[in-house]
Amino acid sequence: MISKQSWRAALVALLLASSAWPWSGQVIDSRTKAPIAGAIVTVGGRALTSGADGRVQFDGPERHVGVRAPGYQRHGFTVEPGRSAPYLFPLQSFRAKGIYLSFYGIGSRPIRQAALDLLEQTELNTLVVDVKGDRAMIPYASRVEMAERIGARRITTVRDMPALIGELKQRNIYLIARVVVFKDTLLATAHPEWAIRGSDGNIWRDREKLAWVEPFHPQVWRYVIDIAEEAARMGFDEIQFDYVRFPDTRGLRFSKPNTRENRVEAISGFLAEARRRLTPYNVFVSADVFGYVAWNIDDTEIGQQIERLGESLDYISPMLYPSGFHLGIPGYRNPVATPFELIDRTLAKSRERSGLPGVRFRPWLQAFRDYGFDRREFGEKEIRRQIDASEKNDSAGWLLWNPRNRYSAAGLKKDGG
Repeated sequence: MISKQSWRAALVALLLASSAWPWSGQVIDSRTKAPIAGAIVTVGGRALTSGADGRVQFDGPERHVGVRAPGYQRHGFTVEPGRSAPYLFPLQSFRAKGIYLSFYGIGSRPIRQAALDLLEQTELNTLVVDVKGDRAMIPYASRVEMAERIGARRITTVRDMPALIGELKQRNIYLIARVVVFKDTLLATAHPEWAIRGSDGNIWRDREKLAWVEPFHPQVWRYVIDIAEEAARMGFDEIQFDYVRFPDTRGLRFSKPNTRENRVEAISGFLAEARRRLTPYNVFVSADVFGYVAWNIDDTEIGQQIERLGESLDYISPMLYPSGFHLGIPGYRNPVATPFELIDRTLAKSRERSGLPGVRFRPWLQAFRDYGFDRREFGEKEIRRQIDASEKNDSAGWLLWNPRNRYSAAGLKKDGG
């Protein structure tokens, strides 16, 4: 005997099948009308990829279509049944030029207003906002249960994040949600079974006295992606994962052997799961990576293998702060004196190693005083040289990092310049 629930399920399936219709579309550049190959077309939670001619085909009842491609703005479209001609999905070319605001910075009216003034007056068009910061805190009233349970919601710096997103969107600002992944003192403390251990067996802490959780645990993945998914629902254009790596410290203890293969599979696996979960929202997915990842032939002992990173990411954001290249690069041992050459060659090496075009990379650039060489200020000349190198490599824009959220117009073109 068939249950009522089974009959209902069969009826729903029949109705969906009867309401399905085939349609085709073509993703094009809104200005040149040229087809865009490799665009991601999201329909009913499924992701299709446009062919060399920019075309996609689908057979289903869904009418809402999300479309995105690296180097373009994401966009939503509506399709109607019964149309035989292919739909055109025009996308507008876009390069993100942004600055970062921290957990406290986004909640501070003076800091936020200073950033908005700078975006109004210069070529800047993007804000990177902490959604889960370095100390694992979430600045708004998150509904993720684990966040409340472990104390990630103790401090509120943004009382109404959806309203703030709406305000920023009215200003045509591209919004990136920064989500710190495996550096998480709160989660490690609440769930010590997921924490990375030192050689003494105790929970390990880094130079900032912060604990980390293991990239091997699916429970950790689930919590982080829950937060990322919440940010996507609120309207962020892009989810950017930071500290999506193993610590750069030897002698630590994990639940699995700390081998290169295991590390790379853990990081690649997390990013693949994040992309799967975020697919229905048509958001771009990106990750910050060590600058030396482009030069080291291995995973830099942190699980970031450049040949694998592009599998699940729309954008790769290498952190190309000259001060962080303590050994320099071949031919340039004092990178703070040659910021253009450092970034130019590292981006070229990234393209060569990964086989990806320049538009799949968007570097972080240094907008803070040098700490590794001669303590020089990074002002107009240094910032502009970094930007020029990024743009020479046809990158998907660039992002300026200052941990104190102190930015100026130095090195930036005026709005429309």
